[in-house]
Amino acid sequence: MRNILNNERGFTLIEMMIVLLVISVLLIITIPNVAKHSKNINNKGCSAFVKMVEAQVQAYEIDHNKKPVSIDELKRANYIKQTTCSDGRKLSIGTDGEVKIND
Repeated sequence: MRNILNNERGFTLIEMMIVLLVISVLLIITIPNVAKHSKNINNKGCSAFVKMVEAQVQAYEIDHNKKPVSIDELKRANYIKQTTCSDGRKLSIGTDGEVKIND
């Protein structure tokens, strides 16, 4: 029984270095892949924001019996909090009430 308790060992330096090497290789592989897809992620986020603003245009139209003239009118009426996508592109409302992204 006493022999079992004294036989406890930790990780060696070589084992720790191998684990760090594996983690480093995984990070080197994944970080560029995420950075490459960030533009696609921003585009999807912006298109989702446009859909939300379109829903707010409809809510404004129901409440006021008219379409908003501009995106700023929606903001002043507290239907939306911002008029730009997360990547900085501005939104606008066309004459037909359609929300557009200004590139």
